[in-house]
This record gives sequence, C-alpha cells and structure tokens, in this order.
Amino acid sequence: MRTVPLQTGADVRLRNEQSGPTVLLVNGGTAKAVAGTWSATSELLADELAPRFPQLAFAELRYRLKSWHALDSCMDDARAALDLLDRPSLLVGFSMGGAVSIGVAGHEGATAVLGLAPWIPDRLALEGLRGKRLDVLHGGWDRWLPGVPGVSPESSRSGFERARRLGVEGSYRLIPRGLHGAAVRRRSGALVRLPRAGAWVDGVGERLERFCVESQ
Repeated sequence: MRTVPLQTGADVRLRNEQSGPTVLLVNGGTAKAVAGTWSATSELLADELAPRFPQLAFAELRYRLKSWHALDSCMDDARAALDLLDRPSLLVGFSMGGAVSIGVAGHEGATAVLGLAPWIPDRLALEGLRGKRLDVLHGGWDRWLPGVPGVSPESSRSGFERARRLGVEGSYRLIPRGLHGAAVRRRSGALVRLPRAGAWVDGVGERLERFCVESQ
C-alpha cells in the first residue's frame, strides 16, 4: 500500500497498484470544513476486497477538506485522483462521496458510479452520468438524526429516480437492517464493523465482479 499526494493537496492510498482498472473509493463529509481523513467504510472495503480482486487496483481518496459546504473542492480532488490513475475507474462513493462521484462522472476515466448510502441533493447536476451507469446500495435503517450522520433511503431513491429519468441505467438495492455504511473508527484508529458490514462488502463485491467483466 502506498500513499500518493495529489496536485490539489489531497491524497490517494493505493493497493494492487500494478493492476489495470481501478476502484476509486470516495469519502463522505461533514457540515464543518475539517481536514480530510481516511474513510472507515472505504478502508474496510479495500481491506476485504483488494485481496479478493487482485486484478483491480484500489485507490482511497482523502480530501483536503471534507465538507459538503466545500463540494467543489472535493470534486476537484476526485478529478485529480482520476487524472493520476489515468485508467478506467469505477467510482464508489460513500455518503457525500456519492455526490462527489456523480459530480465527476463525466471525467473520461470514470466508467460508472456505485453509490453507498449516497447523498444526491436536488441541486446536484446529473448530466455527467449520461451514457454511464449508477448503482446504489443503501442501508434500510439509515437515517439522519441530530448529531448522527446519515442519509435516508428515500433521499437517495429520489436522486436515483432523477437519474433514471435522464436515461441513466442502473439498480437500487436496500440492505435490510443496514446502517450508514460498513464501519466507524475508534479514536485509536482501529476499525469497528457495523451491523450488516458483511452485506455491504458482498454487495460491493458483486458490483466489482461485473466491473471486471465490463473491463475485459
């Protein structure tokens, strides 16, 4: 595993670097503009799926600033990551990372988007998805609560249907009893698997199997 700085000041962490097509894991955010961190959910997915798919490279994106009030900055970081990778890439966007991934889907390196509990606000332009694919996985018990991050399934479903009306192909699937993502991080840095984490890993794995076929 190797961490590479981007021209924007963000970083990507690479696994299976010498492989061909890439899975670019795009992090969520917060209301307050704070320094970027590595996503617990993205890290768990990379830990478990990179050994399972040695033919795919995995890249985790750490923004300069992670905030939905700095969405343009986060998108610039994602575009810089795609420029660095310079190969066909499946964008896997968690929470706010879903909006970031959709926002940069028009990049020539982006082949499709997989949103994990994606935030897809009404103001977000979806035209970059034309001719590409949007798949969504969402935890059935995911909710926004005061002080607790979350995105309701109804919200992501609304964004998904808006994309479908533009002619974008895709699928939408709920994970029964799933929460907001697959993992959280202790203060020590250790990952804590959330309930139904295995269902998140398996759901993403199924999409990666299709990505392998599409990339041949």
